[in-house]
Amino acid sequence: MKKVLKFLGIGIAAVLLLAGVFVIYIYATPIPYYDVEKIAFQAKATPQTVERGEKLAQMLCVHCHLNHETGKLVGRRLLDVPTEFGEIYSQNITQDKVYGIGNWTDGELVYLLRTGIKRNGQYSPPYMNKLTNMADEDINAIIAFLKSDNPMVTADATPDIPPRPSLLTKILARIAFKPYALPTKPIPMPDTTNVQALGKYLAYNLECFSCHSADFKSDDYLNPELSVGYFGGGNKPLDDQGRVKPTPNLTPDKETGIGNWTREDFVNSLKNGIVKNDVALTSPMSPYIQLTDKEAAAIYEYLRTIKPIHNKVVRAIYE
Repeated sequence: MKKVLKFLGIGIAAVLLLAGVFVIYIYATPIPYYDVEKIAFQAKATPQTVERGEKLAQMLCVHCHLNHETGKLVGRRLLDVPTEFGEIYSQNITQDKVYGIGNWTDGELVYLLRTGIKRNGQYSPPYMNKLTNMADEDINAIIAFLKSDNPMVTADATPDIPPRPSLLTKILARIAFKPYALPTKPIPMPDTTNVQALGKYLAYNLECFSCHSADFKSDDYLNPELSVGYFGGGNKPLDDQGRVKPTPNLTPDKETGIGNWTREDFVNSLKNGIVKNDVALTSPMSPYIQLTDKEAAAIYEYLRTIKPIHNKVVRAIYE
């Protein structure tokens, strides 16, 4: 019996040693690198395309990359990223050729936006949007905007501050979050005459589900509807002062969700930040003033079709 216990103890010690070595290795190494596929792509820019791209960038890029002092997309410390992910800084995405994306090809930008892989091969961690479901036309529009003469993206030589990802982020980047494959077929724009299809497209690609599902760590960016607690709220992003702000339930549950909300209530909340019989929305939720009433209403109509989740979320309201 003593020999059995001795060998069992040795086995446990060996497992613990290996686990410790693995943790030390992960902590000491950067986010993984992958092979980069070179793709030929040239963005088509028209005034309408650039305008569309600016609209999308305002809702997808500006929140993280805008420096409020300079008014440019030079990056900043992201205090609203949960601290469990580490000390995170967004990067300079102006046209500066040293610190920004001035030397990036349109193909390299497509590859990053679709797969999450930078042109040097490093995977961009979980907190960066991966536009896996976005229509080709909208991807084109975003790149056309980034290469435009808009003051937000003209060259600015502000150096990047490298993010300091946590051990958890490094582990997730090896196990749970990995690069996505490039789409093998064209992704068309949604049929704007189909209200629910338009709403689903926007709910996916504005990443509403990401914040309003159960947890960032269990979000499924490739198949959003498979995210745990899809739109049931309770996720815990931080506001711009680093305080926890649980996200509300947006499923059509009548007691804990938006089942009793009217279309007008929802549109007013999404576009103007006004919540009926409650205090206004605050960071990290910014009003989506860029959306048309039709687009905001389409998101509402789509949310009415998803499975209700009974999950009461108490709003965190700070003085």
